[in-house]
Amino acid sequence: MRKPVIAGNWKMHMTCAQAKQYIQAFLPLINQTPNDRHLVIAPPFTALSTLAQELKGSLVELSSQNVHWEDDGAYTAEISPMMLTEFQTKYSIVGHSEPRKYFSESDEQINRRARSAQAHELIPIVCVGETDEQRERGEAERVIRRQIEQGLEGTDPEKLVVAYEPIWAIGTGKTCEAEEANRICSLIRQWVGSSDLIIQYGGSVKPSNIDEIMSMSDIDGVLVGGASLEPKSFARIANYQN
Repeated sequence: MRKPVIAGNWKMHMTCAQAKQYIQAFLPLINQTPNDRHLVIAPPFTALSTLAQELKGSLVELSSQNVHWEDDGAYTAEISPMMLTEFQTKYSIVGHSEPRKYFSESDEQINRRARSAQAHELIPIVCVGETDEQRERGEAERVIRRQIEQGLEGTDPEKLVVAYEPIWAIGTGKTCEAEEANRICSLIRQWVGSSDLIIQYGGSVKPSNIDEIMSMSDIDGVLVGGASLEPKSFARIANYQN
């Protein structure tokens, strides 16, 4: 049985003070949330310590927004898995479209990050997805399959999450139709060859579409951006019904 993972990626939002206020407002809104799902928040690195304290005893788990493949070293602006596990971080997002785009991250680097995460008992959330241009040219499946094959090489599919995020739907207000997202997620499951693989959808997820998305047979959760920045909004997503 695949247990859904509902994750909020705060990106470069929230100071420590703001994060503390958010959690104080958010936790009462999820005190009746069923335990048939994982609830995860990925704050900026600076807020991990604050959230580790604020979330003690709650159902909410911590994720980082990235992780390096080395335990330490001369890697300015990076963060090691050992730094993350010190704050009881359980997940780590790797391969998000923004570092792929802005920092030219390759599938090889993303694979190294994912393997490093697993080696330190972090669960990597490996993001894959196509651009608008690639979809228009009919290349979406080829691009995603390459990202899957290269990004997951040498990893244990039972100990990771794949997030399908069509890049054209991230932060644009455009949402991939639920049936199409489900079709791609089904293909990902076939390519990986694991019926137990957890696959999220991400891309303009919001309270108004969460129930439909989570009713799909091959979608096991969501990776939420902007809609996770407001406690009531993210609580509605966490409390989805299908």
